[in-house]
Amino acid sequence: MTRAPLAPIPSAAKLMDQRLSIVTLGVTDMAASRAFYERLGWQASGQSNENVTFFQAGSVIFGLYGHAALAEDATVKDVGVPAFRGVSLAYNCRDKADVDAVLEEAKVAGAKIIKNAEEVFWGGYSGYFADPDCHLWEVAYNPFFAVADDGSISLPD
Repeated sequence: MTRAPLAPIPSAAKLMDQRLSIVTLGVTDMAASRAFYERLGWQASGQSNENVTFFQAGSVIFGLYGHAALAEDATVKDVGVPAFRGVSLAYNCRDKADVDAVLEEAKVAGAKIIKNAEEVFWGGYSGYFADPDCHLWEVAYNPFFAVADDGSISLPD
């Protein structure tokens, strides 16, 4: 069944700004997942507890929450942890050497290296690791996206 295209929402009526506030990953072992990110040097917020962990990640909050509890909260069926979720998180580096160093840090912290860093078709250099719950992280150097001093990146004009 083909759906008819929806009419655009008038600008004056739009309430959803183009931004992310919180990214939450469903995890099967909160203590192990929290420990992994802390081994990477991330500092958990004082708002964290045994059921949820928060990290301030620039202008976004990065959260860990129980996989089954997250499914329940969203009122979706928990079908277990799929091998591939169709999503990756990305960490952009300032240069190619940093990509290899960050992948090694992740490995030492307990990550599984999924793809060693290599030159990629779009002109950058990247590799992938999986955290303890198999969430994919791309670690990349993108010569087209400069990383600012505060770690942010912006799309070029």
